[in-house]
Amino acid sequence: MIILLAGAFSANAQQVVTQTATPAENPNAPEISFEQTVHDYGTMVQGADGACEFKFTNTGKEPLILSKPISSCGCTVPTWPQEPILPGKSDVIKVTYNTNNIGPINKSVTVYSNGKTNRVVLTIKGQVVAKPQSTLPEKPADNTATPSSK
Repeated sequence: MIILLAGAFSANAQQVVTQTATPAENPNAPEISFEQTVHDYGTMVQGADGACEFKFTNTGKEPLILSKPISSCGCTVPTWPQEPILPGKSDVIKVTYNTNNIGPINKSVTVYSNGKTNRVVLTIKGQVVAKPQSTLPEKPADNTATPSSK
């Protein structure tokens, strides 16, 4: 009796699999196209200006809307356009790197949008070196000298 009940329950537990239609790609969708996705600072001196810009164009046929870009660390701060970018128009994402720390730079900023390519990773790289020490010797102050009055 128990075997018959177990068989009845397992037969009713089968799942019905349905297929959902994949939405067709919008041929008019916006598309974000960057001139470059990597910026190489090269070698920079500690405390130098760590700002750079990534220029992009909306090559689609509808307005492009950017979401908040996400940086890989707090030392890299992105600034992006808040207004929709119309088809054929260009703008920039500004990235500022804090150059107070000495060492290699290899950071990323992930940009999200409503474009066909909805995620693009921008990369900054380079090297921050210490400020060079002054090579001129300092003249010690002579507190014993007195001005001459002629």
